Amino acid sequence: MSESVKIVSIGTAVPPHVIDQRDAALASHQAFSSRYADFERLAKVFQSSGIRRRYGVRPLDWYFTTPGWPDRNDAFIEGAGALFVSAANKALQAAGLSADEVDTIVTVTSSGIATPGLEARVSTQMGFRSDVERVPVFGLGCAGGVSGFSIASRLAASRPGSVVLLVAVETCTLAFRIDKLTKANIVATALFGDGAAACVLRAADDGIAEIEMSGQHSWPDTLDIMGWSVDPEGLGVIFDRAIPPFAAANIQPAVTSILARSGLTVEDIDRFACHPGGAKVIDALESALALGQGSLNHERDVLSDYGNMSSPTALFVLDRLIASGLPRRTLLTAMGPGFTLSCVSLKAAA
Repeated sequence: MSESVKIVSIGTAVPPHVIDQRDAALASHQAFSSRYADFERLAKVFQSSGIRRRYGVRPLDWYFTTPGWPDRNDAFIEGAGALFVSAANKALQAAGLSADEVDTIVTVTSSGIATPGLEARVSTQMGFRSDVERVPVFGLGCAGGVSGFSIASRLAASRPGSVVLLVAVETCTLAFRIDKLTKANIVATALFGDGAAACVLRAADDGIAEIEMSGQHSWPDTLDIMGWSVDPEGLGVIFDRAIPPFAAANIQPAVTSILARSGLTVEDIDRFACHPGGAKVIDALESALALGQGSLNHERDVLSDYGNMSSPTALFVLDRLIASGLPRRTLLTAMGPGFTLSCVSLKAAA
């Protein structure tokens, strides 16, 4: 009987520049209030977001100048590369492995362009082998960490004993734009942070948790809910429909459908581990999944401490759950552009 895929370790990293929410609110007021008539109403999101601080690859004042696309992407390559190295080394060290023992790297990102990819750019620094397989994954946004986890687990299952390194890394703050006078852009300045998370997965007889199943659900005609626009100045955030009410109305039947494919029900799940896109999103998830108010405590803590980092954020939640002790069965979930729900079920090691 072949061994099931296990998560062996996890590591997280954030960049050095702290963005206090009060400072971000003040900077946004200075940048937008005289040019956007509805700013004062929208500015309430800085208090209601549930965020105390975030981290950025550049100091706060850099974001409120007018860097163009080349400067922003250079900052992505530099900042995301450093985050990749930090998170990956933490995960490998926790697993008792060196970089030259990695057989496959799955790199998830949506907040910048790098060809060759980040894993190639840091390969010498990390010490990866010349025959390591590289699997870059782009465009999944906030769902990327969970979807990448699913991809990495299937690659590990295909070659029992091989070491698969998953790295989800984002620099969403680089999309802060003072030239775009839109509701979505102003809300983004109150939500986004930068960070990375890495996991080591292996089909072996020991690990933190077993990857039991995974699945996705995509809704038709929802491309406008979330994504990036692209113009000469860089990436611009798209939030054309409110996500919390969409989640409240649609998440439960989608989760039920994904679980049913593996013969599971919502009642089989001991803990939902959700991507915390914002305070209202967390409230909507608790309501839709019939969880007690405050059940998603780790999600609120991660949001407060780091903001919405897109793809790594759900893995930051998983890291806290592991530290506090995983229950029997955990369902890791995230929603992202598409509009898509991604799920991975984890069973705690015996």
